[in-house]
Amino acid sequence: MAPITEVEGRRVALSNLDKVLYPGTGFTKGELLHYYATTAEVLLPHLRDRAVSFLRYPDGPDGQVFFTKNVPPGTPDWVTTAEVPRSEGPARMVLVQDLASLMWAANLVTEFHTHQWTADDPGEADRLVFDLDPGPPATVVQCCEVAMWLRERLAADGIEAYAKTSGAKGLHLLAGVRGAPSERVSEYAKALAVEAERALPKLVVHRMTRSLRPGKVFVDWSQNAARKTTAAPYTVRARPVPAVSTPVTWGEVAGCGRAEQFVFRAPDVGPRVRDHGDLLAPLLDRRRATALP
Repeated sequence: MAPITEVEGRRVALSNLDKVLYPGTGFTKGELLHYYATTAEVLLPHLRDRAVSFLRYPDGPDGQVFFTKNVPPGTPDWVTTAEVPRSEGPARMVLVQDLASLMWAANLVTEFHTHQWTADDPGEADRLVFDLDPGPPATVVQCCEVAMWLRERLAADGIEAYAKTSGAKGLHLLAGVRGAPSERVSEYAKALAVEAERALPKLVVHRMTRSLRPGKVFVDWSQNAARKTTAAPYTVRARPVPAVSTPVTWGEVAGCGRAEQFVFRAPDVGPRVRDHGDLLAPLLDRRRATALP
């Protein structure tokens, strides 16, 4: 029987703590749970009130990897859920609102992915996101070049952007927006992606077509669609190492010269948070959100 731990008055079963999830580094499930427990202060605000999709990898990244969007079987009755709209009809999804819910979900061994809207107002997006995905031999170094261009272009429209690593090979740009449905945000993001390609034709592509992407950065604007989700800040990813989608400073983006500079593993994140705090904290202040032009 899995050991039962009490978390904020809730009984949470935590299983297989010695199980090695990342064989290349020896990183165990117990270490994964410790990571989430110790970063909850900065992670939870980015999950709270947002329907969560789980990308589960219970046997590690080399095992079966699958998405769970509906409330998983066996979910405790104290975990908050919400009905959310989908094209095929309403569905019920999990909201990770507190530390107990976070530890229950982390025990499933999962990446956390969220929509660009909150469950109480799915008709209005409050996030703008660009997923910068490099096509080899391009790397995150080229993503950083594109990110700097996008930052300036967004600033010209009065929109302040923030950056984080994807936790894979690319970079995410995020901004707080208000007063627009997802369709309008997608339209705006696509227009900027097209503009970026025109300004940086040797570096940027805005279409997903694989044959166009080698050596360039795909500026994926499509994740602004209401149905899409993006890896949450501070989530551990199902990659060969326990890489984390980690907020970075614009100084780090401007100074990125090697791809290795932007690989942050779970043990790296705590010291970064102590040094920088949550670099994405401004996104949580809706008063700082900007209306699209």
